Amino acid sequence: MYPSTRIERFNEEVQLKYQLFNSIFITLPFQSIDNTGVLLPLFSEICDEGYKNKKSPEQIFDEFADKYLQDATQEEKISLMFRFIQYVERQIVLFDAIEDAAFTSLNNLEGNGSIRDSREKAENRGQMEELREFLEDFQVRAVLTAHPTQFYPGAVLGIITDLTSAIKRNSLAEVKLLLSQLGKTPFIKKEKPTPYDEAVSLLWYLENVFYKAAGDISNFVQGAIYKEGALKHPVLSFGFWPGGDRDGNPFVTTEITLKVANRLRCSILKCYYNDIRQLKRKLTFTGVEERITDIEQKLYRSVFYSKGEIYITLEELKKALVDIRDLVVNNHQSLYSDEIDGLINKVNLFGFHFASLDIRQNSRIHDAVFENIINFLSTDNKQLLGYESFDEAGKIKVLESLKVTINPEDFDEDTRSTLESILLIKTIQENNGEQGINRYIISNNESALNVLELLTMFRLLGWEQPPIDIVPLFETVDDLKAADSVMKLLYTNELYAAHLKRRGNRQTIMLGFSDGTKDGGYLMANWSIYKAKENLTLMAREHGVKVVFFDGRGGPPARGGGKTHKYYASQGASIENNEIQITIQGQTISSNFGTLDSCRFNLENLLSAGITNGVFEKDKKQFTEEQKTTVDDLARLGYEKYTAFKQHPKFLPYLDQMSTLNYYAKTNIGSRPSKRSKSDGIVFADLRAIPFVGSWSQLKQNVPGFFGVGYALGQYEQKGEWEKVQALYDNSLFFRTLLENSMMSLSKSFFPLTSYMKDDPEFGEFWEIIYNEFLETKRLLLKISGYEELMENYPDGKASIKMREHIVVPLLTIQQYALNKIRQIKSGNGDESELEVYEKIVTRSLFGNINASRNSA
Repeated sequence: MYPSTRIERFNEEVQLKYQLFNSIFITLPFQSIDNTGVLLPLFSEICDEGYKNKKSPEQIFDEFADKYLQDATQEEKISLMFRFIQYVERQIVLFDAIEDAAFTSLNNLEGNGSIRDSREKAENRGQMEELREFLEDFQVRAVLTAHPTQFYPGAVLGIITDLTSAIKRNSLAEVKLLLSQLGKTPFIKKEKPTPYDEAVSLLWYLENVFYKAAGDISNFVQGAIYKEGALKHPVLSFGFWPGGDRDGNPFVTTEITLKVANRLRCSILKCYYNDIRQLKRKLTFTGVEERITDIEQKLYRSVFYSKGEIYITLEELKKALVDIRDLVVNNHQSLYSDEIDGLINKVNLFGFHFASLDIRQNSRIHDAVFENIINFLSTDNKQLLGYESFDEAGKIKVLESLKVTINPEDFDEDTRSTLESILLIKTIQENNGEQGINRYIISNNESALNVLELLTMFRLLGWEQPPIDIVPLFETVDDLKAADSVMKLLYTNELYAAHLKRRGNRQTIMLGFSDGTKDGGYLMANWSIYKAKENLTLMAREHGVKVVFFDGRGGPPARGGGKTHKYYASQGASIENNEIQITIQGQTISSNFGTLDSCRFNLENLLSAGITNGVFEKDKKQFTEEQKTTVDDLARLGYEKYTAFKQHPKFLPYLDQMSTLNYYAKTNIGSRPSKRSKSDGIVFADLRAIPFVGSWSQLKQNVPGFFGVGYALGQYEQKGEWEKVQALYDNSLFFRTLLENSMMSLSKSFFPLTSYMKDDPEFGEFWEIIYNEFLETKRLLLKISGYEELMENYPDGKASIKMREHIVVPLLTIQQYALNKIRQIKSGNGDESELEVYEKIVTRSLFGNINASRNSA
């Protein structure tokens, strides 16, 4: 008997189980829901038939109402829409849990991409010593952000976990009970979460998933690769943005940042306490038991009987554990020494900080703050008069000459808040250790001056040698192009070079995929980042600096997601490979790292991608000059097409009037405002990447993930040079991964949903532009890949997307129906009293579609 294929396992473990459990779910009696479970499949069927017959969402719902709701009032119809939305949301949770339960059946945790596989490869090739040397310095850093692309309440996260466990055990009675609980548990927050609420939600993943998964990986690396002793250099580390990310979020205050830092410390001590209690049951030996009891009591007091006091320092904890290990090894036949090593590894990995808080602020805020500081200082220092009119070199000269100290209390609230956030770093480092908070990220970094002004602020606050890394974030196409010039200025600046030397000549640089794609389109953003990394690597090597790249990658391919490990494995020796640092946000946290199995699998895939580049394929072929020229040209063509599209007079009006863009701010899933400015109208530069990309996703058009790709490829076809792009696809993993991720965006598009727009007198032509580019991109991606269907090489991934998209069609139909009614009412063709309820339908329907896209990455 042959082993089953991935798609066969998917059909058995996911598709059939969903059909079974969903049939139970829709028959459960929920309060005020009555016959919703019976009507939803009928509505779904009418949706499917309706879109096949090119009907609009309004026609589809009216047909359903005529057939099954003959005597229903308008109020009853609207009530049913809300109930359908509630049902679909819970069906998505059920599907999530079933996929999570099937993870180990669909993925080989010990196969290609695992640490075990890397170790075996190194042994077979005689490269074990090389692997050890590489891992002495290499690290994967996963940075958790609360960007609002999914935000299940804690109660729902708990149900998903329990449901996954019950499905794994095939406990039908427990599944039924949990589905009943799910039906009665509210999904929606009545108020926007605070940054602290977001931090607490993400801490659930740190405590319940990352702590154990990362600990297990560390233990394996130690035992299988280093053999003895605790790892001197953790191969994993974690970052944390909620509570520290101030960019565009006025709700992140110094009080919130401190509160989050304290909560992180308390959470990790609680994890250690629980592990110590488990160890205490095993280490019952003379001379050992009393030592472990002492640790237990000190941790207990620090966690449960403390208002911030710590009764054991990190160094004391490490020394006590090492002493216990030595006693056990020397006097007690090494009984349970592996478990002690495991805890020592965790303590080395997580310290007293758990995950490092990053401070992030926009350079425009710093500009305003620094202007206030200069104005204040110029009353006593006439050299500073006219500072704002100086060129960059003149301003830098002024910065180098400033030798004064300032007090935050002397400034207005905005300036004081920024200065206090800098001083707060000292407090957190004292409490949580330097790893507790040791980076300050400048978003929208456009110049060396942005970095030097921040460094000067540290000095003005009396901090001459701050133990902090300043991380410039380059986002737009122009900023990426100029990034190496900016860094050259910094590397050759006396003040900054001295700071960098104190930091071990190690410079972290962040690159933004989300805003890059929004600004330059899919091809240009990805290629601009690749080229920027090459140029920044070259510049750093010339100046003896070790550069580390931190990638701001989102969930969907349009924001840098997709097959992430393949992206990193595709980078060659011309791009520095000291660390892989990525943001993990929204549904990517729950989908890729939400369970112990998926977390371990995906962290190991990132580790093995780094190992592949640094050990096994470090001499692999780079892009040839001819290939670079081709990708350059494709990116340029795609950029021109996307830029013309952005400049179309209907571009912003279409997003404003035909999409859900204006409703993101009402969803209460994130603490940040949905745009950077407080203006009433839509200004492209102020739009955040998440609602921008999300609005296209809600329309099932996914423009940022493909627009310009088809046009660029088509130009090569038209001029008879198709063999150039075909050879590029066949020979370059980077280019192939790029196009495969674009295929995922196409697979999640569903134009029948909005095809009624082609008849709209104002937006019909604009809709046709999008649809034609979709068709052209699909045609040419199938041609270059040789596939009959999109994502043919990922049959289970394709099947998962198809099922999720099918589940969500009724919800999207209701959303489009409501959007159409809103447009009719606003144009004077509807009942104004119904406007508010239709807007609520649109807002409520956002969640299910967002959560259904969890397999974007």
